[in-house]
Amino acid sequence: MRVSGTDYLTIRMEGESVFMIDQNLLPFSFSFRECKTWEDTCDAIRIMTVRGAGAIGAAAGFAMAQAYIASEDPEMAAERIRATRPTARDLFFAVDKVYAAGQKSVQAAVEEARRLARNNIDAARNIGKYGEPLIRDGARVLTHCNAGWLGFVDYGSALSPVYMAHRGGKSVFVYAGETRPRSQGARLTAWELANEGIDHSIVPDNAGAYLMSKGMVDLVITGADRIAANGDTANKIGTFEKSHCCQAIRYPVFCSCPTFDLRSFNPDR
Repeated sequence: MRVSGTDYLTIRMEGESVFMIDQNLLPFSFSFRECKTWEDTCDAIRIMTVRGAGAIGAAAGFAMAQAYIASEDPEMAAERIRATRPTARDLFFAVDKVYAAGQKSVQAAVEEARRLARNNIDAARNIGKYGEPLIRDGARVLTHCNAGWLGFVDYGSALSPVYMAHRGGKSVFVYAGETRPRSQGARLTAWELANEGIDHSIVPDNAGAYLMSKGMVDLVITGADRIAANGDTANKIGTFEKSHCCQAIRYPVFCSCPTFDLRSFNPDR
């Protein structure tokens, strides 16, 4: 992610510590929080210092690796990490992967956690690569919540195509829905867009239908906490409303996510 012209990762592991952008301080202050122990990392997930499906997954994997480093009971640590913020499948996936790797060695756990973080970057980059052609020059995009850099280790999901379109020379305007009750759109998405130099406006959550009805939006892109194998999608409250408005007014709407939750598949649905 780009902040004042410098590129950063939302979260990273150095030695035994995990460093993450403190998202609770944005947009008024930009700083990193150091989590020296797996309990610190768990606390950061719980109080939303780190948030967003991808970034939470990376944090959970790092926390599991830290637990192995500290010679904690891995089963106990895994259960506590799973209980921190059980909304996105990425968290459980990362804990399970790093837990299994740690049965071989502590170093294997650390390497697996870092591999998962790299995979998160690659997946988000690919979302941008394949989503960028959807955005024409001069497009006006409506998004909801925050699914950009801050929600992932880098690039993001919903905003990754927007950033790639902008860097490719296209003119893009983004309507960032405020996203109550924590204002992730107003505090985080708008902050990201400003740092990238993309024209944008913060709009009330209930303004989406009006903007569409006036022909002021070309497409809607949101992220997703979970996408099931049959296409069912779960995301921040308010996404359901946006999708129904798009259906009624016949606007294209896209949900972007780098992972599928195969266990949510219901063939009888």
